[in-house]
Amino acid sequence: MRTVSPEVQELTLRSLESTYTKLSNAYKSMMEKGSNTTLVEKRRDAIKVGLESLKDVWNGEESFYNKEDILQSKEILQSIIPSIEKQLAKAKDGSPQKTVNERRVTALKLAIESLADRLQ
Repeated sequence: MRTVSPEVQELTLRSLESTYTKLSNAYKSMMEKGSNTTLVEKRRDAIKVGLESLKDVWNGEESFYNKEDILQSKEILQSIIPSIEKQLAKAKDGSPQKTVNERRVTALKLAIESLADRLQ
């Protein structure tokens, strides 16, 4: 895994934690409404696996997932990036939304890299 600054590490972990919280809240809300939660649940779980993988690499916090879970999480995280990149293309330079989405893309790419390393 490539080396990144402590600042990038912190921003990455905060971005993924925020994304996980948002997906968890969406999941709860959808469950209460009786909506289909499959996609949100898969994304939430993939974010958690990616987050824990990065915490393991950077902070020495151990994560235990089998190769199937890691591969599935990696694929799900990869599938999220195009929609965020579309939002980025529409966002105004310097806007808070653009900054958040830039950090989110960086965080997802680092999580994917971390998961890919675990598959080798």
